This record gives sequence, C-alpha cells and structure tokens, in this order.
Amino acid sequence: METRPLLIVDGANVVGSRPDGWWRDRAGAAARLRDALVPVAAAGLPPDLLAPVEVVLVLEGAAREVPAVPGVTVVAAPGSGDDTMVELVAAAAPDRRRLVVTADRELRGRVEALGAEVYGPRWLRREPAGRPG
Repeated sequence: METRPLLIVDGANVVGSRPDGWWRDRAGAAARLRDALVPVAAAGLPPDLLAPVEVVLVLEGAAREVPAVPGVTVVAAPGSGDDTMVELVAAAAPDRRRLVVTADRELRGRVEALGAEVYGPRWLRREPAGRPG
C-alpha cells in the first residue's frame, strides 16, 4: 500500500493562472511547471504537505508531449484533463491522502466528492522546505 501523499496538479489551470506569456509556448510553460515540481516530491510543502510526495502533473492539448522527469510523473490526458484527474483520484486508495491543485470550481467539486483535498495554484508556488523564498 502506498503511504506517500498523492499530489495531482492541473497543468493547464496552474500554467494559465499567471499571465506570463505561457500561451506563446504551452509546452515550454508546462515543462517549466514540471521542473518546478521536482523539489516538491522530495521536500513537500510544509506545513501542509510533508515529504516524500508522489507528484503527478496532468497535461492536455499542446502540452501533452512534455515528458516525465525523475520525481514528477506526467500524465497526458487522452481527452479532458479534468476527467483524467478525477480518474486518478478515484483510482488511488481511499485512505491515501490525495491533493489536487486547481482553481477550476467544477473540478474542485468532483474531486472533493471523492475525498481529495483541493488547493489553488498560489498554494503550490510556495517554496519547499530548505529553499529560500
């Protein structure tokens, strides 16, 4: 049985939460988000999320070809990214801590109904333990 918390990140929603020009290079923006998630797997996001953490980044559309890296699993949604995240939450053991990062209200309701915790993109941007802010 897996004991690490499962952190599922809504790639399109988190990338789209900052108007930093991501729309000019969706795959590049998704890769930068993926790389920023690597330290979270080892360090967590104290005090809310203690390490180690299984990190899953769900990507769709033009960003779906971004590969995984050590510490971050990338799931290319075959259709709706929201549906894929709901499936990931549902497939995890119900007694496992499952966290979803999104600002999408409809998705929030769907995963909360399955017992997942939901946090917004700003929560994710905090610095992991041991890294300066």
